[in-house]
Amino acid sequence: MLPILASALLAQSPAAPTPEVITVPQQVRPLPGSLDTTPMFNSNSPEVVQQEGILLSTFPKQGKAHPEAHLEHAFSGRFDVFAHHIAKALSPEDLRTLYLGVMIHNPGTSPVRLDVLQAASYLSQPDAPFIKLEAMADNSEGKVYAGPGDRVTQDILRGRRQASWPAVITLPPGESRMLLNVPIPVRELDPPINGRSTLARLRSSGPVHVASLAMFAKTTAAGEERAPTLEEWITLLQRAAVAGPRDKVPTPPGQPGQLIYGRVAGVAQGSKWTALVVDSQNEDRAQASAYRLTIPAAGSAFSYPLSSLDRGTFGTGQIQTAPLVKRYPDTAYAAHGNYGVEYQLTLPLYNPTPEDQTVTVHFQTALKTDEKKAGLEFRNPPTNRVFYRGTVRVRFQDHRGTPRTRYTHLVQMQGQQGDPLVSIPLKPQQKSLVQVNFIYPPDATPPQVLTVRTEP
Repeated sequence: MLPILASALLAQSPAAPTPEVITVPQQVRPLPGSLDTTPMFNSNSPEVVQQEGILLSTFPKQGKAHPEAHLEHAFSGRFDVFAHHIAKALSPEDLRTLYLGVMIHNPGTSPVRLDVLQAASYLSQPDAPFIKLEAMADNSEGKVYAGPGDRVTQDILRGRRQASWPAVITLPPGESRMLLNVPIPVRELDPPINGRSTLARLRSSGPVHVASLAMFAKTTAAGEERAPTLEEWITLLQRAAVAGPRDKVPTPPGQPGQLIYGRVAGVAQGSKWTALVVDSQNEDRAQASAYRLTIPAAGSAFSYPLSSLDRGTFGTGQIQTAPLVKRYPDTAYAAHGNYGVEYQLTLPLYNPTPEDQTVTVHFQTALKTDEKKAGLEFRNPPTNRVFYRGTVRVRFQDHRGTPRTRYTHLVQMQGQQGDPLVSIPLKPQQKSLVQVNFIYPPDATPPQVLTVRTEP
């Protein structure tokens, strides 16, 4: 009787709604501002590492067994290190731990001081598993995250340096030191796959070369795994080729047809996008105090792309992707997705009307398009594919004029409109400053938009 009863109940239950594309009429404007010129060591290819070797090296080619694996680039002053890689067992019998090493080398004749300003590195298991979370959650305590990229970027957004990282590393002339020497274990996992995300903001007193490397754990005489030594890492750097297996080869810029963005392995230019979002972008910067962003008419909205990229500009033609000054020939042509890049957006909202208005600011995952349309397209209901997991910080004044800071964790599916991050009451002729900050996390899929809406 139970199967018959279940069938009868299913027959009486409403069918799951068919997703439909809905268009929300609103203007999409290019995002003001630009990326800075801070270089980022961007190590994301191969994403899945199963063969040890060089992930990304900016060391000189001279004296290396595989000179093509070294991009000959020196960092000096402020720069970032980003690395996002996955270990996956080749077979159920081969459960060796893969180690990720990040080496810093001083090629000069004087000591170099390396300051670790902020830094964090987390595993998928057990540090930050991909658990199901609500679409919006208060994250004032920093305990809400799903995935290592999500956790890493919110740590850096809060200005943290993980306890395992040193504050300062001194590099003697001509010598190398390990910035990172950490495992990506798979042995106890089912399936045997694990990932690690790393982001560090650094400052060096002189030129340095950087390399990210992959090596399987060494074993002791007792058969136990151990971490590779500095000398073993140096030997791998000198003798190894690039790690594998290699990712899909990207589509050259401008080539029609299917677009393969590819994974990034290179030196990107830019780690922060700073924008003062105002009505006119051509006013004298000295008059910044007079800047204002006039709110839309009641019931209307306008939006700005976030992490827009080739074939995903929402009709603005604006590509925010950080360019690569060095790259391997089989990897991405630009840092698509801007993983690890901070967005710092300031919106001086202004109500020009004679009536009180309520303005909401939204983070949204509209359907990607490169065409200029009548509005943004969303799905109702959204798909079941997660396109964004991350924390957004909003600074604003509440209805009493008291400064507030709010950390909100977002999980957004493809085509999701999203609820307001903040609601701002504005009296006639009043201006209120809203600041939105986030670091674009790995494991997210661009682009998104920031939307300003005046409630009807």
